[in-house]
Parts: sequence; structure tokens; C-alpha cells
Amino acid sequence: MPEQRDTFNVVAAEYDAVRPTYPKALYDDLASVVGGVGARVLEVGCGSGQATQGFLDRGWQVVAVDPGDELVALAKANLTGEVSFHVSPFETFEAEPGAFGLVASAQAWHWIDPKLSFPRAARALRGGGVLAVFGHVPLSPPADILQRLEPIYQDIAPDLWRPPPQAWYLPGGPVRGLFDASGLFEPVTHRAFTWTEQVTPAAFVRQLRTRSDYNMVETARRERLLAQVETALRPLGELSLANETHLYRAPVRS
Repeated sequence: MPEQRDTFNVVAAEYDAVRPTYPKALYDDLASVVGGVGARVLEVGCGSGQATQGFLDRGWQVVAVDPGDELVALAKANLTGEVSFHVSPFETFEAEPGAFGLVASAQAWHWIDPKLSFPRAARALRGGGVLAVFGHVPLSPPADILQRLEPIYQDIAPDLWRPPPQAWYLPGGPVRGLFDASGLFEPVTHRAFTWTEQVTPAAFVRQLRTRSDYNMVETARRERLLAQVETALRPLGELSLANETHLYRAPVRS
């Protein structure tokens, strides 16, 4: 079985099909500190490009790094704009020192040892450059969904009946403290963007299939769980699910 952080590459096609992009307001916020056309961006953990196209739409020049070869292949097929892809863990990628106005990581920063990630980001940034760490967090579903799902999870996979890994990005999580503890960045600015998605039960299950914690569960148990989840939710029709995207950004100290 792959390491948990590597499971996304195993389900790359599904990940590409169902993972959401990022709010326009987030890119507006980044543009307010990064600038306009021609800004250089180092993206850490580009996946199949869920955040990357938003950078390219601003006319920014992107160097995109991800350890997953299947994900990078999909990103190359998906994206248009000035982008250079590298299949590599960020921990060993040699970024050009002082070359970037923005180092950005969408839904990937929590997989990297902070003793490596923050110093490497700081080295890559020019004076006044910004590190931006952001991720989606699904909020607790409505009560009627929870009531249908809890007995299934308690029976088949009680270990998965807990906050999702994405909760790492909530304000009560460690992100701000990790910035501060690095000693390399000015005080953090945090912003949250709330949005709602409408999904069918089948689409909801497809999203669960891309979660790393689910893909660490043995196949038979996972498939039984997901089949019962879809069956239980089907009578509800389309589901309205609330999400928040949390952005943390800070300029590098000179």
C-alpha cells in the first residue's frame, strides 16, 4: 500500500474529475499583494491543476511541483498558460533562490515537514515575496445526512467517523503557529471564503474516493462502506454541502 500522501497519484483520474477549484476572491486577495501580469509563482503540490489555472488566468508565470507523475500528466493536459512542471517532492526540489514573488500551496502543505517547507519557501522568495497556504474544509453536513451515515460508519469504519484531514486548515489548527514558529515570515493574514456545492450522492461518494484516509482502508471494507453511503443518501436527491476555503499568507522577512 502506498504512503498516505501518495494515494492521490493512485486515484489521479478520479481526483482530477471531482476535486473542486478555488474561489475567484482568493486569487483577488493574492493579486493584491503579489501584483499583476508576469509575477513568478512557485506552486507546491499542484495536483492536476485545481489551483494552478487560477494563477495562470492572472498572467502569472508558474513553476509547478508535485511528486505524482500521473497528477502532473493530467495537469499538463488540463492547463493553458506559462507553466513549467516538475515531478518531484518539494523536499528535494531545487528552486531558484530569490526568484519568486509567491510560493503557494493548495491542499498540500500539511504533507511536508515544516522544518523543511518553510525554509525552502523562504529561500525561493524574493524580498517582500509572499508564502500562501490554503485549503478547502468541508463543513459538517446537515443533520439528515449525518443521521443516515453515522450508523453505517459505526458499523463498518468507525475510524473514519471523525473530522476530515482538511480540518488542518481551520483557524483552530496549526497553520498560523507553524508560520510563526519558523521565524522566517511576518505576521500571518488569514481569510476565509464560504461556498456551497450541489452534488448527487454518487458524486459525493466519488469525492470520498479521493480522500487519503479512505484510501488507506483495505479495499473490501472501503467498498462496502461507500456502497452503503450512496444507498443511504440516494433518497435525499441532490445534496447541498457547505465548504470553507482558508487562506493564510505572510511576506518573507528581509
